[in-house]
Amino acid sequence: MSNSSSFVNLLASQGCIDLDSSEPPSFSSQGSEESSVRERRRWSPKEDVILVGAWLNTSKDPIVSNEQKAGVFWKRIVEYYNSNPQLVGTPPRELGQCKQRWARINDSVCKFAGCYEMALREQRSGQNDNDVMKAALEIYSSHQGIKFSMEHAWRELRHDVKWCSSFQEKDIAKEKRKPAEPVGVKAAKAGKRKKSGKDEELAKLEGLMEIKKQLSNQSLLEKLLAKPEPLSEMELALKMKLMSDML
Repeated sequence: MSNSSSFVNLLASQGCIDLDSSEPPSFSSQGSEESSVRERRRWSPKEDVILVGAWLNTSKDPIVSNEQKAGVFWKRIVEYYNSNPQLVGTPPRELGQCKQRWARINDSVCKFAGCYEMALREQRSGQNDNDVMKAALEIYSSHQGIKFSMEHAWRELRHDVKWCSSFQEKDIAKEKRKPAEPVGVKAAKAGKRKKSGKDEELAKLEGLMEIKKQLSNQSLLEKLLAKPEPLSEMELALKMKLMSDML
């Protein structure tokens, strides 16, 4: 009797079940469903910008950034993010979610910042900011194999002194670990063409100098051959050397 009562209570907890339906009843945990939905909730560009703002404002707090531990630092960021009035009515984000999202934003934006600097170095006369941005997006796509999707976050971070200093520190640390920074495709081709042009010009110059030297030696040898003997020891040695070089 107790077993039967427990089974009835289990069915009742799952909601109303139609016994005449041909579809089998579905049993699931409501708590696990809500947790799964919360974890899978995508971040919108607006949420990204608010999270970036939370990180920037918290990192500029001298007490938090210099004296308190990372756990307190991120707790402040999450509080700042969830209290933003633009997010009223949306479920709050947890610390782990914010930290993981920031890591992805920061990594992607740092990589794009390097591509943008590369595009600036390759900027030609007559190109504007839109041309540089287009080139930077192409470099990023070529290097990473995907399109850059964090432009909204990059525009928030690119001129911030605090983030730029942390990006430069990260870039310097990367340089120490790697022997050389990868060069952009366009820069590599342009450098190769430039180097090849200089090498070709140098080879032509060396060839002309060699021809001039041979003509000068030939003229000198002809003068020594036409000179009546006896020749001095120096003239005789020079004559023998020039004849040997001609052969």
